[in-house]
Amino acid sequence: MNEAQMSILRLLGSMKTVDEVNELRQVICEYYARRVDEEVDKLWDSGQWDDEKNEAVLQEHLRTPYNAK
Repeated sequence: MNEAQMSILRLLGSMKTVDEVNELRQVICEYYARRVDEEVDKLWDSGQWDDEKNEAVLQEHLRTPYNAK
């Protein structure tokens, strides 16, 4: 494990309830959501992402077809 993972494990070790762990999980999720928003804003501002690409992603079909045999 790397130092960041060890640090999180030490933090989790000090938590006494599931609610504390869930609260930390929520904080971490919000942190990563904020980082994604910032990166998307950078792409949009630089012109690397636009409404056309956004619509293309929304229309993309990524599911694998089910083959019943």
